[in-house]
Amino acid sequence: MESNCRTMFRIGCVAAATLTGCQQAATPVAPPVDHQANVLAGLRAPVLVKGRSPVTWTLAERMAHYKLPGISIAVVDSGRIVWARGVGLKVAGEPDSITPTTLFEAGSISKPVAQTAMLRLVEQGRLSLDSSVNVYLTSWKLPDNKFTAKEKVTLRRIASHNAGLTVHGFPGYAATDSLPTVPEILDGKKPRVNTPAVRVDTFPGAIWRYSGGGTTIMQLVLTDVTGKSFPTLLKELVLDPAGMTNSTYEQPIPAARIAETSGAHNAEGKLIPGRWHVYPEMAAAGLWTTPTDLLKWAMAIAAARAGESDRLLSKSMATQMLTVHKAPTGLGPFLDGSGRGFRFGHGGADEGFYADLLYFPETGQGAAVMINGDGGPPILAEVMQAIGAEYGWPEYRPKEIVPVAMDSTAFDQLAGTYRTTTPFPLEVQVTRDGSTFYLEAPGRAAKTEIVPTGPATFATVTDGQPFSFTVGAKGRATAVVLGGGSLTVPRVK
Repeated sequence: MESNCRTMFRIGCVAAATLTGCQQAATPVAPPVDHQANVLAGLRAPVLVKGRSPVTWTLAERMAHYKLPGISIAVVDSGRIVWARGVGLKVAGEPDSITPTTLFEAGSISKPVAQTAMLRLVEQGRLSLDSSVNVYLTSWKLPDNKFTAKEKVTLRRIASHNAGLTVHGFPGYAATDSLPTVPEILDGKKPRVNTPAVRVDTFPGAIWRYSGGGTTIMQLVLTDVTGKSFPTLLKELVLDPAGMTNSTYEQPIPAARIAETSGAHNAEGKLIPGRWHVYPEMAAAGLWTTPTDLLKWAMAIAAARAGESDRLLSKSMATQMLTVHKAPTGLGPFLDGSGRGFRFGHGGADEGFYADLLYFPETGQGAAVMINGDGGPPILAEVMQAIGAEYGWPEYRPKEIVPVAMDSTAFDQLAGTYRTTTPFPLEVQVTRDGSTFYLEAPGRAAKTEIVPTGPATFATVTDGQPFSFTVGAKGRATAVVLGGGSLTVPRVK
């Protein structure tokens, strides 16, 4: 009887144990950890400024700070999606709430997903990674020049951003605009096209430089070779095999699906005219999706690399995709870390939308976050840091910024207004308030504090974004350099 009593106690059968006379007191059972609640209450900056104490915030606090109407989050742990959550509103001031199936524009995360389709066609023998793209283009040709005389623009170089091509990104078109064709976009045909022509202006293979223009050439290669529309082709080659059941590259999105979408908002949290912008540059910026669907793609790529599934790519091709070809990119994704800490991912920004995707293939961990406001980009990193801390992501911790001393007089040589119209209109303000320095730029809800890290280099304290200044002979700045050196904005005052 005593043995039976102990057995029943061990399996938690307290009532039966009492009936048999077992008087042993039950051991208290700790409540399950609510990881989701801990994440939503524990947002933190992705950087630590040496000498300052770290702080944490709740999701609600940061959404209010950034005037952000809505956010959607999905988390993977141990190779499975453990939770997905939508918070806030599809459109500010309206009743419809964000849910895990609400669609957002993914911005540049469209690129690695689209490049998966390109790699599938390579595996089918219909494309080569190392042939000139002009071999495949029939509706348009990339003009040759002195830079392409010996080295060619290839799909491998396009996917790893070292093809020597111009046009960093695209602003999209208002919902009421007449949309240009892809060849018109590539030639920068005015007035229908709002970006410059995509051209080779340095030797292919020489440098890494991010180019949405290159990805748009890849888009035309895929449609010219297959004769299919880009949304149809991507649904067939990537979205359906990956189980991305809510996603589409249709631009504009069909009227029947508008109710599924979030609206795009400016930095003040107000809906942009027309609800969102339209992107005929679909491969570069046109994916409508959810955080859950983005993680399905990432898990499928990781499974292919591990040799566990070939529904998207073979093990060999997935390994190529996730191998550095020109740092910091593979054939599409950005890559970082090593061993268990190896990770791949991509960020994205369309008008009124921002997104981030990160996946650790060695541990089966990761997350995707999408927002519907231009004021909130730093919240993406703050959420990622909270998730990483809660789930113990390997080699993932805040970066420490070590500020250097700079007096106000030296800073005043850098302070001013910087403006450009290419590849899109952009104005940056650099100011100070006493001994504290600030940056104001699109994509930030308010002035962002910056700290000097060198004589003419700085980093933002919210997300650690580095930038620098080009300085003239007398120490006065002539331009601010953003985007890891890919975008130079001249000083105008």
